[in-house]
Amino acid sequence: ETLDIHGGGQDLVFPHHENEIAQSEAFTGKTPFAKYWLHNGLLRVGEDKMSKSVGNLITIRDVVARFGVDAFRLFVLTSHYRNPLTWSEETLASFGRAALRLSRAATSPEGVVTDPFRADTGLDPEPYRERFLVAMDDDFNTPQALAALFDLGRDINRSREGGGDVERARATLRELGGLLGLSFRREGSFADRHAVEPFIELLVETRSRLRAARQFTLADEVRDKLTKLGVVIEDTVAGTTWELRDPEAVASEVTP
Repeated sequence: ETLDIHGGGQDLVFPHHENEIAQSEAFTGKTPFAKYWLHNGLLRVGEDKMSKSVGNLITIRDVVARFGVDAFRLFVLTSHYRNPLTWSEETLASFGRAALRLSRAATSPEGVVTDPFRADTGLDPEPYRERFLVAMDDDFNTPQALAALFDLGRDINRSREGGGDVERARATLRELGGLLGLSFRREGSFADRHAVEPFIELLVETRSRLRAARQFTLADEVRDKLTKLGVVIEDTVAGTTWELRDPEAVASEVTP
């Protein structure tokens, strides 16, 4: 009869949620219908709201395939849930790099051994935990909560390089990040893209030089092989651009 938390988009406050309150409270005779309302800001593409009716949808499946699930979570969580959010591929790419930095701090790289004689220099994670919890208690202030995690990740790396014990701090980073759904996995397309991007750039540049030298057969061969690997090339007036996609999805698009 009474809900603890009721969520929904800001575009549903009136008339949907006000009508829901009126109908429910009239039916049950109990007030309030909901103790807390969490109305989230809308996702925008340019000046328009992302909407099925407008036809400007970008699916989570595509975003995760290109940038990784943690990058998408960071993109959403670095803005307070009540604020609007604007889609940007450049922003997603930057969060992919940020997710990679966090995962490196949260997981132990092979071959790194903590100096047992410097255990007293271990990083205390409790101040970061306190900052995180205070932020989350402040109307789910995830931007500030993430700021605490990024500071913890940065200081883990610094302490580790100095020979300090960071295992307790790593465990805290994984625990608090887990509350936000972060996986700290390094696998995934963005990690792959980060590693192969310089090689793709080299091949795309080589293809451009082949085209300039009118060696179109070789240029087309480079393009076709890149396409099979999921690299979609587009020649524009401003130059050649490329995009890393799921190879199976690309194959389905180019297969008649």
